[in-house]
Order: sequence, then structure tokens, then C-alpha cells
Amino acid sequence: MANPRSTASIAGHPVHPMLVPFPIAFFVVTLACDIAFGSTANAAFATASTWLLGAGLVMAALAAVAGLVDVAGERRIRELNDVWWHAGDNVVVVVLQAASFYLRYSQGNGAIVPTGIILSLIVVGILLFTGWKGWNMVYRHRVGVSDDASSATQPSAQPAQRRAA
Repeated sequence: MANPRSTASIAGHPVHPMLVPFPIAFFVVTLACDIAFGSTANAAFATASTWLLGAGLVMAALAAVAGLVDVAGERRIRELNDVWWHAGDNVVVVVLQAASFYLRYSQGNGAIVPTGIILSLIVVGILLFTGWKGWNMVYRHRVGVSDDASSATQPSAQPAQRRAA
């Protein structure tokens, strides 16, 4: 039986795994900037963490749309327990980060220590779990992995071979 296919794809390449590294990186570096601000009181770190947090929320929304298209478009993906843990906990991540962003917007730099740091720590911990669940979907359940064995083992035709044909 063929592997579950990603519905949101470009030229056969799933979009969701292309997008998820961005919010992860933004949220992890938000934590780093929060800690740096807490240690130094340098306002540049507070500004950076707020911008990183906003960028992470935007990219998380884009990744969520691609993931939702995959879930809605393939019954076998919806049937995986790991999908629901991955999606549900990532919703928790976005809600926590949206709350953190709102607090920073309404209270300024005072919302970072300790509240922002605590929220960022919780988010990074949840991301470790949801990343593991995403790994399970790809490497255990083969979601979005090409079924074509020849594409994985055979290199594409060399330019010289294409010209000769």
C-alpha cells in the first residue's frame, strides 16, 4: 500500500515540513533573547524577542494551514494518533505564544521577566514533544514520504545522458 500522501505539496514535496523549522527556530531564539534580556536588561534583546515571537506566530499559522490541508485531504493521516497529539499541542504552543505576545505588547519589557521566560520555556518543552510526534509521522508512519523506490535509489539522469537521448 502506498504511503499517506501530503495534500499540500509543491512538485510532490510536502509544504508543511518546509515551513515548521521557521516557527521552531523563532520560538527557541525568543527564549534565548528572553534569557539574555533577563541577564543583561539590554532592551535590544527585548525588542528582538518580541519581533521573533511575532515572526514565529506568522510562520506557525502558515505551517498550521499546510498541516491542516494534509490532515483534511488524507483519511489515513487523520487516523494516526500521533497527528492529533502533534496538532493539538502545537495549538497550545500558538495560544501560549499569542498570550506572551499580547502581554509584551500591553505591558512592555516588564512582561518578559519572569512571565515571558516561563512561557518560552514551556513552549520549547512542548515543541520537543510535538517534534517527536512529527518525527513519528514521517519516519514511522511514512506520511509524505515518496513511495517511488527508484527515485530514492536511482540518481536522476545526468545532463549528458539527457542530451544524448
